Amino acid sequence: MEGTRIPQLLTEFHHHRLGATIEDVEYADADIAFFDDLVSGTHARLDEVDRLIAARLSSGWSFDRLDKPMKAILRVGTYELLARSDVPVGAAISEYVDVADAFYERREKGFVNGILDAVAKDVRGASVPAADAGQG
Repeated sequence: MEGTRIPQLLTEFHHHRLGATIEDVEYADADIAFFDDLVSGTHARLDEVDRLIAARLSSGWSFDRLDKPMKAILRVGTYELLARSDVPVGAAISEYVDVADAFYERREKGFVNGILDAVAKDVRGASVPAADAGQG
């Protein structure tokens, strides 16, 4: 679906993926407005989101070095922390640590937790203990 225009992508997910079972994979139902905001908002503010992430990477690491799933997880998580003040910091971070768990081992989940915690400090002035952010 890479390269698909956002309106077309959202329509595809609304009608054919959210709440569906495809090739034995069950896609969860979602709050459509929230889902659309995460996708559209991340896309609209991509440069800002990428700068926030890159600023928190260790010396010697570049944003381009991250693989596509990691970039997607960090981008949407960063957007949510940046733009969705209605979502508590700990809940947001925990959700993206859980998403990372579907793709990665413990070390990478800790990486997601660390980057998003640092971003939360930057954009909300808040930090969450690791146990509260899905690391416990």
